[in-house]
Amino acid sequence: MGREIEKTEFSEADFQQFRQNLRKETKLLMDWFTSSGFETEGVLCGLEVEAWLIDEAFAPVPKNEEFLQRVNNPLVVAELSKYNFEINVAPHPLNRNLASFLCQQLRTLWDTCSTHARDMGCQTLMTGILPTLQDRMLTLENISQLQRFHALNREILKSRSRHPLKIHIEGANDKLDVLHHDVMAEAATTSLQIHFQVPLSKAAAFYNVAHVLSAPMAALTANSPFLFGKELWHETRIPLFEQAVNTPSFVDREGRPVSRVTFGHDYVRNSLLEVFLENLDGYPALLPVNFDADPQMLEHLRLHNGTIWRWNRPLIGFGPDGKPHLRIEHRVPPAGPSIPDMVANILFFYGSMLNLQPEVPQAAISFEQARANFYAAARFGLDAEITWTNGKRLPVRDVLLQHLIPGAVLSLAAMGLDSSELRHYLIDILAKRVASGRNGAAWQKAFIANYGPDFRAMTQVCLENQSQNIPVHQWKL
Repeated sequence: MGREIEKTEFSEADFQQFRQNLRKETKLLMDWFTSSGFETEGVLCGLEVEAWLIDEAFAPVPKNEEFLQRVNNPLVVAELSKYNFEINVAPHPLNRNLASFLCQQLRTLWDTCSTHARDMGCQTLMTGILPTLQDRMLTLENISQLQRFHALNREILKSRSRHPLKIHIEGANDKLDVLHHDVMAEAATTSLQIHFQVPLSKAAAFYNVAHVLSAPMAALTANSPFLFGKELWHETRIPLFEQAVNTPSFVDREGRPVSRVTFGHDYVRNSLLEVFLENLDGYPALLPVNFDADPQMLEHLRLHNGTIWRWNRPLIGFGPDGKPHLRIEHRVPPAGPSIPDMVANILFFYGSMLNLQPEVPQAAISFEQARANFYAAARFGLDAEITWTNGKRLPVRDVLLQHLIPGAVLSLAAMGLDSSELRHYLIDILAKRVASGRNGAAWQKAFIANYGPDFRAMTQVCLENQSQNIPVHQWKL
């Protein structure tokens, strides 16, 4: 989806040609899976972080075009709305230097972005949903200039027969009901997306484990409790994104519709090929752009996959030598609250993937349990209870503190990561965050409980703490 397109309106002939190209490339992909055509060496780690431009009053400011021109860095790109941008960190091996590399790269890119924003009279902020955002700000007037965003909006509305998108989210005390006649509500959701390049032989197992981990990750990282002044889920980003681009696709075996933003409906059984076959047969094309390119670059297949936003999404990329590889993109965490928090979240995800991959067969936690766990964690954060591998309902905090965090430390240590950095990020930051119960969502809820609905003041304090690289469990109220 990062590639720009040349037009925004499509004919039936475009759709027919795209389907032919997609089928041809999926057949080629089938051959790669059966002939071991993918990269087989080691693992690589990468990430994307979406962020906000805000003004002196801590409200969103629609200036990403000028901002990106000033930054002029291919690692910093546009997002759906003019309020947002995305920074990318190049892939790095999972080795001793990973933690310091992630921290250094994030801080360098972030400092560059912040400097250019200040030169424009703006500031930059990483958070799951900007607390000062108002519904009236999310209009097509503020959609980014790139053609693909305009085309995506048009085709999603067309697939819904122009019916408006209904956003309905219920929290413990508040309820939100709004209608959108475009996809701009999706711009309210800003994420940390973790990439994990894995060998073909382990890709299916890692992909299934990513689903099991989605609930602990949602609870651990929750940072989006407010939307348009309403206190909703601890990670309101999850239901908002699912509803903001809700389009018809297919129905699973339980009779539930499976949309384009989805947790999915089952584990894979043999390989990630199953997901790409589901893409082909279950999801209509949204952007039927036909490329004059070598079919082996899978341009149509990758574009189509980029318009299906699974919370755990398989990706196909190509290395410097042109060899294809498989990546798992974990889309559950929100952005923020600070760079040290995000580095801790990323390391925990990698360590837990390594720790659980040989340990958790699909039978240990059914897909339905993993799914229910995920939405419970998104709703209740660190206060959630989940069903774990022993079949018992446990507080998610106990699962994290007694099993997952120690296991992640051991697995990363076995990969050679520096012990002092593991202690800093996974014990001093992550374990203390869990023990205190203070992730970003809990801090925001406590701030508003203490001071009333002053979202501007809360955003200001968030920015001050984030600028000083203070982990959220140390933020004062």
